[in-house]
Amino acid sequence: MAQHDVTDKIAELVSPSLEANGFELVRVMLTGGDQPTLQIMADRTDDTLINVDDCADISRVVSAILDVEDPIKSAYTLEVSSPGIDRPLVRKKDFERFAGFEAKLETGAPIDGRKRFRGRLIGVEGDDVRLALDGGEAVIPLAAIDRAKLVMTDELLAAAEAAQQERN
Repeated sequence: MAQHDVTDKIAELVSPSLEANGFELVRVMLTGGDQPTLQIMADRTDDTLINVDDCADISRVVSAILDVEDPIKSAYTLEVSSPGIDRPLVRKKDFERFAGFEAKLETGAPIDGRKRFRGRLIGVEGDDVRLALDGGEAVIPLAAIDRAKLVMTDELLAAAEAAQQERN
């Protein structure tokens, strides 16, 4: 089974249980060779910051499912993490939620002669991400994006602090 198929299968297996416990799967990534690392990245569904206890809860839930289903046939290390402030942008709703903030995107094939973009997220239109660049705008199909993440800026830090204070 190809690595992409394995991560898709794991996402399919663990998502319902995570959601039932108040979490949302952000990304599943399998890296490494002989003893791979399985990274489960999750968020709270109430948009509050995930903490160490949440990661432990997620780890217990995911471990129980994976022990039964056994989608990875070799030994592996399970790593559970939060997306963090300068989080990866994986889902369409991530690009919508963080409109107005600076992001870096990388595509698999060139778009308008380039594969790397950095600018302010304008939002999503249909299946395209709109990004304000110096001197213009880029429209990038979601399907073409290999990697994307928020850029750590003072503005992003201030927004994260304000959101946390509002929840406390």
